[in-house]
Amino acid sequence: MKHIIILGDGMADEPIGSLGGLTPLQYAKTPYMDELARQGVTGRMKTVADGFHPGSEVANMAVLGYDLPTVYEGRGVLEAASIGVELQPGDMAMRCNLICVEEEILKNHSAGHITTEEADELIHYLNEQLGSEQVHFYTGVSYRHLLVIKGGDKRVACTPPHDVPLHPFRPLLVKAEVPEAQATADLLNELILRSQELLKNHPVNLRRQAEGKDMANSIWPWSPGYRPAMRTMKEMYGIERGAVISAVDLIRGIGVYAGLKVLHVEGATGLYDTNYEGKAQAALEALKENDFVYLHIEASDEAGHEGDVALKVKTIENLDRRAVGPIYEAVKQWKEPVAIAVLPDHPTPCAVRTHTNQPVPFLIWKPGETPDGVTRFDEFAVAEGKYGVLEKDQFIKEFLA
Repeated sequence: MKHIIILGDGMADEPIGSLGGLTPLQYAKTPYMDELARQGVTGRMKTVADGFHPGSEVANMAVLGYDLPTVYEGRGVLEAASIGVELQPGDMAMRCNLICVEEEILKNHSAGHITTEEADELIHYLNEQLGSEQVHFYTGVSYRHLLVIKGGDKRVACTPPHDVPLHPFRPLLVKAEVPEAQATADLLNELILRSQELLKNHPVNLRRQAEGKDMANSIWPWSPGYRPAMRTMKEMYGIERGAVISAVDLIRGIGVYAGLKVLHVEGATGLYDTNYEGKAQAALEALKENDFVYLHIEASDEAGHEGDVALKVKTIENLDRRAVGPIYEAVKQWKEPVAIAVLPDHPTPCAVRTHTNQPVPFLIWKPGETPDGVTRFDEFAVAEGKYGVLEKDQFIKEFLA
């Protein structure tokens, strides 16, 4: 049997007054996810291990069954793997956002979802001005980039910028957790403040300002770590061939360490305008040649971060109609059976505009399996499902069994 996980990043939420007390997942029209829930088995999964911040790197690694206390080294190292940066001993990698700061306020974590082409120009400029034998910037996608500090000490407290929209940025600057890390904290804060001076009058930002767009006028490094010791999916579960499809470097990086082939889809943006059909078709083609496919779609998470309820409902409906549906309709006709799982990695409630650590709903559909009686796929309906609440590697083992 082949297996595909369809991951709707940040899809889970909380009841919202404007939706009549329903969550976006409850409110959205999701006939395919509901049908898979009716025919399959359901439950909830604790994707954020105790003591961990509810980041996408934590949650997606948990979905794949990794033991976070053993292997977690932050998201920077995962994004380094995705863009082909080979970390050396002593290299500390960090996610480096381009953000928008206005009047000392961290306006948003994405610089208005700056394009990769504009961001690449800014990152190269920063590397010319701030880079050294110790410091190097690498271009990623849109606002998500990489900073590598040779000899950096990861024992620093960094605030994820998507957690603190509309907060003053200075109290959120990097802090050393131990005296030995003070030099690293000082260096990072110096880079942040110097980047603001360098970027404020850069031609890219002057154009964006003239067009009424948010400027990318500061960097924001966070999630430090060293190269992780992650086993592959083959080593853990015997999966001979697998693939990952995502517009996000973080997820691609997890795929690299997991031994999955990283597939790129034209028009995959990580936003609501992503190429759902192209991703679904790529997943179906990948299933023909692989035993396991991890299809990650980011759009609902970004809508949650923006606090846009209507957009979040739309992204969930798009996921159902333009990805889950075509995949289900295709594989149910195949001679070789295909198991489908659908779930978010974590909630991204519109009310708080950041990730939370509540368990997420999941469904598992396998041809011929006895249903558990749940008839809808949402945060509350699956509480009556067969599995209750799973954690650690229980979900992936049940799915692959």
